[in-house]
Amino acid sequence: MKPELTGAEGRVVVRRWTRHPRCVALARADLRKALAGWGLVAVEEVALLVLSELITNAVRHARVPGHEIETRYLHQGDKVQIEVHDASDQRPEPRNPSSEVAHGRGLLLVEALADRWGVTPCPAVGKSVWAVLTAPGSDGGQAMKGGMRHGEADAEMDGT
Repeated sequence: MKPELTGAEGRVVVRRWTRHPRCVALARADLRKALAGWGLVAVEEVALLVLSELITNAVRHARVPGHEIETRYLHQGDKVQIEVHDASDQRPEPRNPSSEVAHGRGLLLVEALADRWGVTPCPAVGKSVWAVLTAPGSDGGQAMKGGMRHGEADAEMDGT
């Protein structure tokens, strides 16, 4: 893990990870620390599960030699936006696997747990898969629970 940036007022945490299964646990620990610092422990359990699914997908499917995975956690008042950037241009899509298959349900979980989620192409290479979670008891974001917005993340990510 290489710390890259903590944004203005500590509202953005960015880390880069080697594409290896152990980065999932390290990224979870990093997010847990950020959420505690932001006073968003109420969303911790769900946020860690969402992050696990997104980063595991990047580890398994974004096999582009020489590129790392980047995580970004953005504190937005009573919300946190979790982003996982990878170098693959392949867009993830929720699947409906049979009960005999042990994997393939991650994005269905993200869709069910997040207020919004989506995929945004990165300018140079790859994509960002992101999810927004709102702390329980707040009004923001609940109307669109689970809504996927491909390509609409630009406005979400810069806070507009």
